[in-house]
Amino acid sequence: MKTIKADIEAFLATATEVLKAQGLLDVVSVLKEAAPTVEETGFDRWDGGTPVWTIYLWVDSALFAHLGAQREELESQVAECLKPIIEPHDEDWFKVKIVPQLSQNIDWRHRDFGVPEAIRRNIIDGLKIENVNWRGRLNDIEFLERMFDLKSMPTYDSRYSDAYGDIWQHTINNDDYEDDWIYTDKRFGLIAGDAAVFLRFLCETVHPVVRADRNDALKIVQNFNDQLRQCGWELVEEEMIAGRPRYTPRRMSDASQQSVSRARKVADALSARWMHNEIIRLENAVERDPALAIGTAKDLVESCCKSILEKRNVPVPKNANLQKLSKLIATELKLVPQGISDEAKGAETIRLLLSNLSSITHYTAELRGLYGSGHGRDGKHRGLEPRHARLAVGAAVTFIDFVTSTYKKQSDNEQDD
Repeated sequence: MKTIKADIEAFLATATEVLKAQGLLDVVSVLKEAAPTVEETGFDRWDGGTPVWTIYLWVDSALFAHLGAQREELESQVAECLKPIIEPHDEDWFKVKIVPQLSQNIDWRHRDFGVPEAIRRNIIDGLKIENVNWRGRLNDIEFLERMFDLKSMPTYDSRYSDAYGDIWQHTINNDDYEDDWIYTDKRFGLIAGDAAVFLRFLCETVHPVVRADRNDALKIVQNFNDQLRQCGWELVEEEMIAGRPRYTPRRMSDASQQSVSRARKVADALSARWMHNEIIRLENAVERDPALAIGTAKDLVESCCKSILEKRNVPVPKNANLQKLSKLIATELKLVPQGISDEAKGAETIRLLLSNLSSITHYTAELRGLYGSGHGRDGKHRGLEPRHARLAVGAAVTFIDFVTSTYKKQSDNEQDD
């Protein structure tokens, strides 16, 4: 006789096959990622007593966060699927919970959450490949003194009392250090040290005093940002010095993150599971794959419109495009301010505004065919950038936030009546 606790892998394997056949691929992907455990978490004493088991599906903390409000629905889908699979073998009761795996980082209080080592190495490798001299037109001492008090740092050469004398001897007097010695010198910690030091180092390499050619600095910054955006950082212009920009690091937790947060609230308000899937894809793609993010923003607007129209029992033509959907929404929700003298003009203005908002995602998505990853373009071709994605995402979220708020307000008023 099989039991929930002893044979959970066999039960989950069968459930995965059933769910896959039903086309529920989101929950299938979660089951494949999860590490299951089974614990007795209750006991019902009625009619002789029945144990109550909890099937814990342990997933990566990032996946747990991305699932958001969708977790309860996925848990319900797994439980409903498991019920007919388990019943012939075990009559005990059970429930399913998706939970985050515990971190194995025992030094988490001191962990640097800034720039991972892999990203730093990629940036340094890029500098080497492009033959970029990190110190620019300065010598090693002149560059490093812009960031460090070399006379208070330890020496590796017993003839000298501090790092200043050590570095002077081996980079200026004898010049027997390799050009890229700085990257592996543990005194400066560029590979494994404080992220703030690493980011400031990058900014100094493109400072106008260090690198006079503005075009060279811009190219280097673009290469830096291609890597840094993967971990939520970017270098941005802060001020101009003699007509040349000075750069500073900035956390990318503002516009794109706020948009994703607002989009999640919309999806929760509409109880739209498929919108959650699009939001997860959107969040992962804004900085890493702008073309995908733009297309997903367009899909998000369409999903929102169709969800509201469905809830209002409004038929939607199969071939309805984004402009058609926005017109249907404007008509159904009567998106006209009350109490204005020229209601018709107000209706037309708002209709055009909503249409233009949705058109941003529609027409930007079309640009993917011109600036995406097509073939036969010359080496100077550059694809869509994260700034384009943030424009489309911001417009999409503004649109769905407005129409959803209107829908909820009207629904509440109708219930009160």
